[in-house]
Amino acid sequence: MKSTYLSLIAGTVALAAVTGFAAFAAPGDADADGAKAAARLPVERSSLLCPAPGLSELAETTYTSFTPAAGGSGAAGIAELKPSVSAATDASDTAAGKSGKKSKKADSDKPAVSLKKSGKPATADASGSDAPALVGTATGALAPGWTTQQTTTVGVGASRGLLGVSCTAPDTDFWFPAASTAKSREDYVHLTNPDDTAAVADIELYGPDGSLKSDVGEGITVPARSSVPVLISTLSSTAADDVTIHVTTRTGRVGAVVRAADEKTGSDWLTASADPAGTLVLPGIPADATDVRLVAFAPGEDDADLKVKLLGKNGAISPAGHEDLHIKSNMTTGVDLKNLTRGEAGSLLLTPAQSDRATPVVAALRVVRGTGDKQEVAFIPATGPVGAQATAADNRAKGSTLSLTAPGATGTVKVTASAGSEGGAQTVKTYTVKGGTTLAVTPPVPDGLKGSYALTVETESGGPVHAARTLALPENGIPMFTVQTLPDDGGTVEVPRAEQDLSVLDD
Repeated sequence: MKSTYLSLIAGTVALAAVTGFAAFAAPGDADADGAKAAARLPVERSSLLCPAPGLSELAETTYTSFTPAAGGSGAAGIAELKPSVSAATDASDTAAGKSGKKSKKADSDKPAVSLKKSGKPATADASGSDAPALVGTATGALAPGWTTQQTTTVGVGASRGLLGVSCTAPDTDFWFPAASTAKSREDYVHLTNPDDTAAVADIELYGPDGSLKSDVGEGITVPARSSVPVLISTLSSTAADDVTIHVTTRTGRVGAVVRAADEKTGSDWLTASADPAGTLVLPGIPADATDVRLVAFAPGEDDADLKVKLLGKNGAISPAGHEDLHIKSNMTTGVDLKNLTRGEAGSLLLTPAQSDRATPVVAALRVVRGTGDKQEVAFIPATGPVGAQATAADNRAKGSTLSLTAPGATGTVKVTASAGSEGGAQTVKTYTVKGGTTLAVTPPVPDGLKGSYALTVETESGGPVHAARTLALPENGIPMFTVQTLPDDGGTVEVPRAEQDLSVLDD
């Protein structure tokens, strides 16, 4: 029996190191007898999926791919993103689960963006409306913490805006509060399948009065290594300002992200909220936000009662008139917080109104900067802490703001600005964030920077810190911006320690 159990542990370690998709806890981890905690090992394989960026012939897209340096040195490995098979853009086809009339093989199997070593970003550009979704894998030393940012600029037209998204890992379950089926909105769910067999997905919509019934949102086929956009207004005849989208898969796995466009405030990507939880943190509301709307949803059988607090530079305050939030089960709730930051960057903290009754919820913010016909929109979903390590790629010499929030105890993080994509040396700075506050800083810039660079945030000590990066690239008087949250990148997994005493398992 002893040798069999050891073989199982060895297999578990190998699986964790190769896949990077799961964490394993050691038996008796951190128990009262002082058993050693599970070891953490770097993953050796990571997957990322980038949605099709094309919005108009005027769209200009930059991909920035990056893996944090291991021990400060570039490491060998392969990290590539290749074009997927193009799927149809006809909404009636995609909503009905058809692969589309215009499906075609990508022109080549050549990588659209390829990263050769860690510690220095690699970039690539695309233009026009027909740029495909990308499917990618990183292996070996380039897998831990692999991050790719897709940044698209559209200067004019209904789709105008600065659209940024951190390319996502495939999964089977996603929540998107802050979507909409209103006539002024055009929201697409982009589903991308990284695998060699078809995936089948379901899309559920929930409005202020509950489920928006639809048969065409069920059983949507996403062909192998392809991407399918679904216009959500075709899934329901009900027009609702605030909608929560729930994407699940029956078979296979997908990457899912929402492209939201408003005829007045422009467009940006909405990424999935953190998993349903009783306490949520939404970091990185810009100081000059002119309108902030909170959208929340309780997916369980119970209503949720929450306290709402804005964590600013000097502490926490309750938004006047919105100190409490009641969310009915399976009904989307939207609250207009207007310009709650009033010139001071902040983050939103949602906690149970009763500490002994924590009802799981998901949430996101719709944030607007500017006024009149010079407005721009971005979205901030609830997110987890930076944990061991989190990274935001595609930072420029000017225009980046890093927001750090400590919702509980004071925390200290180390921020590394990588070498530039075309030159420059990395630099490091440490920040301490007082408990219950948000610290918004202009992040360090690499010495002698040429090109773009990445920011990596690592927890040093104290309580958990949540982070978001804002990239602002104003154009034609419009304050174009996008916000990316920085949850733990999952670059390491827990595996059992082989040196545990297993003599008790002897026959």
